[in-house]
Amino acid sequence: MAAETRVPTAYSEDHAAIYDFVHSARGRDWKAEADRFAEIVREHTPRAESLLDVACGTGAHLESFRQHFRTVAGLELSPGMREIARNRLPADAVHAGDMRDFDLGTRFDAVLCLCFSMGYMKDTAELTAAAEALVRHLAPGGVLIVEPWWFPEQFADGFVSASLAQDGNRAVSRISHSVGDGRVSRMTVRYTVADSEGIRDFTEYETYSLFTEDEYRLAFREAGCEVEFRPGWPNLRGLFVGTLPSGR
Repeated sequence: MAAETRVPTAYSEDHAAIYDFVHSARGRDWKAEADRFAEIVREHTPRAESLLDVACGTGAHLESFRQHFRTVAGLELSPGMREIARNRLPADAVHAGDMRDFDLGTRFDAVLCLCFSMGYMKDTAELTAAAEALVRHLAPGGVLIVEPWWFPEQFADGFVSASLAQDGNRAVSRISHSVGDGRVSRMTVRYTVADSEGIRDFTEYETYSLFTEDEYRLAFREAGCEVEFRPGWPNLRGLFVGTLPSGR
């Protein structure tokens, strides 16, 4: 793979700056999603008071989670995304770190990893390392919620999409193309941004591993937390949900 198309492990500042704008125009409702995730947490851990959102992005979910939980925290690798999240929440609630090896020194009643962020793990060894880091931060009896990337049999090779976000001062077009490469999917996403400063373009390259359902299950099992898979919501990819045994 050419050097210029290698995927960064964190979103660029250009991408972070337009992320919420673009995805809101594509129909994302972070508050409604956060409310539903909170319901799932309560189904398993009714008295949950603390929540950690790993790969929290711009903090849009966390902002709403504050209405449901006494303590919320986020972990984010991308400096650009992290800065936006820290402007939404108390700055010390959003931590810098890599999901494969982070250690915040505390546990939470709920640990979430959404927006298929575990798909960025390059192999099953990294998937297991990330699972172990998530479970390490889960309090006994706490609930784990993880949104996977597509399973291999679900991935649509050659998939394309296009969208336009626009308000009075800015317009952003997004065009993407995805291809399969063995057990990896490679997505090229091209953005054109028009605002008062002019028109500019940039391209993001995103690589996701096509882990199987069993590979996700095994990673969490090895980390000490059995999970069930709930197909469908929120983005057709479903969720893995598990509860850490009270004796852990």
